Amino acid sequence: MSRTGRLFQLMDALRGYRRPVTAARLAEQLGVSERTIYRDIQTLAGMGAPVEGEAGVGYLLKSGFFLPPLMFGADELEALVLGARWVRRQGDEALAQAANNALAKIAAATPKDLRDDMAETSLWVPIGLLPTDGSDKFVRPVREAIRHQHRLRIGYCDESGNASERHVWPFALAFLEGRRLLAAWCELRAANRHFRIDRIASVESTGHRYPARRHELLKVWRVEQNIREDS
Repeated sequence: MSRTGRLFQLMDALRGYRRPVTAARLAEQLGVSERTIYRDIQTLAGMGAPVEGEAGVGYLLKSGFFLPPLMFGADELEALVLGARWVRRQGDEALAQAANNALAKIAAATPKDLRDDMAETSLWVPIGLLPTDGSDKFVRPVREAIRHQHRLRIGYCDESGNASERHVWPFALAFLEGRRLLAAWCELRAANRHFRIDRIASVESTGHRYPARRHELLKVWRVEQNIREDS
């Protein structure tokens, strides 16, 4: 690989992290030595790229920095298309349309029109056993409540058939095979609880933010569930 190509690859790697990443991890990811990473970081900084950090601490590409359009590799392209096709199978019309729009924007922003390549990608997601009782209509309001950190009032029926009304602080939504699972702080139980979307009878947003930060709720939940935090 040429030095220029390696620098672009390093920039692309840095763009994938929200927190400082060590030279050792970057070196492992790119298949080069740590010394090469240190040298390339200095080169990028000298060229004006807003790379923050230092040796022993880690490096981070400052948010908001614009990178010119790059060509996608075959694996990257297949990952994008497969991900979009998976989203389209989740019974959420808004997300499905967003996936289509995202792929169109990606195709238009690359030096080569990739629409034909995307259409011909032979990786498919089978249609799962989605709910047929209309309960998937609650996916969008739940997603919006999570995004805006709004307190929700839900009517819920547990596995024993007991109905209740809950006030919850939604912070995560899992898309599992054939079902959707909401993770939220439940005021009634004073603890994190999981609610199956297909068991929710009603959803009403209070229009008010809950008295906590979503990322803090998510952090506690990840510890409870032993789920590794994303980079």
